[in-house]
Amino acid sequence: MSAVTSSTNFGHGYPTPGPQTPTAQKVLDHVFFLSESQWKQVREEEQFDFIIVGTGFCSLAFAKRILDSKPQARILMVERGPFFLPEHFQNLPIPYQKTLGGFSETFPWTLSARTASQPPGNIGWQHGMVPFFGGRSIMWSAWCPRPTQEEMAFWPEQTIAAAQERFQSAEALLNVIPADKIDTQLDPQVREQVTQQRPVYGTMQLSLQDMLNSNIHKIDSATRWLPAPLAAAADRAGGVDFAKFSTPAAIMELASRQADLAALGKGHPLRIVTECIVERILQQDGAATALQTSRGVVNIGNAKLILAMGTLPPATLLMNSFPQVRRAGERFTAHFITSVVARVPRKDYPFADKLGELELAAIYLAGQNKHNAMQYHVQLSVLSDRDPLKNAQKAARYMPDVVATASMAQLESSKDYLVFVCAVLGEMDFRNPENHFQRNDQADPTTNVTLQVLASENDRLTWDTMDEGTFQMMERVFAPEGTVEYWHGDPSQGSWKAERPGVDARRVAGLVHEGSTLWIGDKDEGVVGLDYRPHGVENVYVTGGGLWPASGSWNPTMTMVALAQDLADQQLESVNAARKPPTSDLTEV
Repeated sequence: MSAVTSSTNFGHGYPTPGPQTPTAQKVLDHVFFLSESQWKQVREEEQFDFIIVGTGFCSLAFAKRILDSKPQARILMVERGPFFLPEHFQNLPIPYQKTLGGFSETFPWTLSARTASQPPGNIGWQHGMVPFFGGRSIMWSAWCPRPTQEEMAFWPEQTIAAAQERFQSAEALLNVIPADKIDTQLDPQVREQVTQQRPVYGTMQLSLQDMLNSNIHKIDSATRWLPAPLAAAADRAGGVDFAKFSTPAAIMELASRQADLAALGKGHPLRIVTECIVERILQQDGAATALQTSRGVVNIGNAKLILAMGTLPPATLLMNSFPQVRRAGERFTAHFITSVVARVPRKDYPFADKLGELELAAIYLAGQNKHNAMQYHVQLSVLSDRDPLKNAQKAARYMPDVVATASMAQLESSKDYLVFVCAVLGEMDFRNPENHFQRNDQADPTTNVTLQVLASENDRLTWDTMDEGTFQMMERVFAPEGTVEYWHGDPSQGSWKAERPGVDARRVAGLVHEGSTLWIGDKDEGVVGLDYRPHGVENVYVTGGGLWPASGSWNPTMTMVALAQDLADQQLESVNAARKPPTSDLTEV
């Protein structure tokens, strides 16, 4: 492979200078994605077994599962956005943290006035989409708990079994590792050296786990705890350091592998087109025949169409394309959030003198309201940082959840404390008829929907339970001498006080982990059948959080991946093993 661009008649600056305005997108189009001329050729000449819309977790999970078994499968990935980040922003130098939110998040819906006008301390809006190659994977928290059978209440038994059978393979794909196992593969000498260079999940992690294990009964609503399962085991991917998982490099690696196999006549190239918005699915008699996109019409032919584009966009696409799909958008769930930052004097812990200059811990605590059985969980990140300014880069790089972490003001004022960052997520009741996702009369078929989401009485009871459970965790479990303080005010300009922060201060307006707009169920029990196909539609399949019959409180990504793998397993037999691979690759013209 040449290190420079050249052709038979033009190259290396002869007979004239070469192109002077390359862009990152053009470079990647030339290497991994489809250029304009290649895209034209693909649309006009190629047929596929699967067309996948999206390049996030479910897209990778489905494509890799298929290609690992059937490398001759013909797959096209269609991504609406351009290339943005090569990997999770937390793995990059600290300035990249500023890319979180702002213009990197879009809201392809109209929020109802009733939702938008809620007062502080209530639900106010839903977090948006990340419209770039890799999707939300470049900016997620990376917490990946396995839900228990009980935590998957209201789910079809067949779907629960399918997920459970693939939890292990989903965790392997995402590089999931418990927080207390992150450095266990290192021998003691190497571990000591690592400790001097970066924080470890070591003494503090294990000691706090022991405290919780011995005292969890003191939290009235708690049901279980576990070391935080984080998609950050870089060693499993051939690295040696803590790194949050994202899909861009994994998809590019898959594309490179397929290109090599195609060159040997043993596989088909993985085609990827970016900056291509799917606006509508054209259909005849319930069968998808073509995609209307911002870059021309795509003939679906005999391909299966896999919607792996998040949770709400697939519902929008189906509602605009298949009016026969009943009940789409009638159900909406998400997770509401409480945010509490607390601190306890380091000297109160018997293990205080064993802690390094900077140590981290990450623990997952699950709970439930005993009266309505609605779930919540605490994503607990703990820092012991004796020199926050010096350690700022390290802490940002290795935090279990950099989206929910302590501010510099909180850390600078707590050099002699353990700082507990509690991101608490509660389950929204799927039975609330006031929550819905409906078409409106706007012209753009990618955004002509209105989202309404309001807290029901059940939700308020759950919110109260999880707030109280969080305070009980801090005051009854993690404050051995009874001394705990909470941060009040803005993260950069607040103060520590013994009293608990008020409802308006601790409850977050923005929702996360949206779901249930295309919930799965047998026959008339859901919008999508147990084969992941919307009822009344022939060759379209749904992945992601839209399938959730009820949300639970657990982070959904790992289970999404497991179900995408199940869909792939169901579709393996549809790949024609006898088909000859392409004799030549695409040409640039």
